[in-house]
Amino acid sequence: MTAETGGDTVRSRVVYSGRVQGVFFRATARDLARGRAVVGYVRNQPDGTVELEAEGVRDEVEAFLAAVESHFAGYVTDAARTTLPARGGESRFEIRY
Repeated sequence: MTAETGGDTVRSRVVYSGRVQGVFFRATARDLARGRAVVGYVRNQPDGTVELEAEGVRDEVEAFLAAVESHFAGYVTDAARTTLPARGGESRFEIRY
């Protein structure tokens, strides 16, 4: 599965703040990405936030991010979102360290 499936391909970067480390955020985000046509990564940041980048057709990215935000609603206090240019070339959604 790649993000290069046609349609309106987008890439979003979201930095989540709150109690987002030590709550299986990365593993859960990766699991939520399975079965969706999104690629990218999720990783912990030294400042206690979690950075996530997701790329794919707009509807898939939006649905994925909504699922992440719904699942972690009780933990996230802020989600700073930025739109980035699509990169292409990735084949999966992964945890980065």
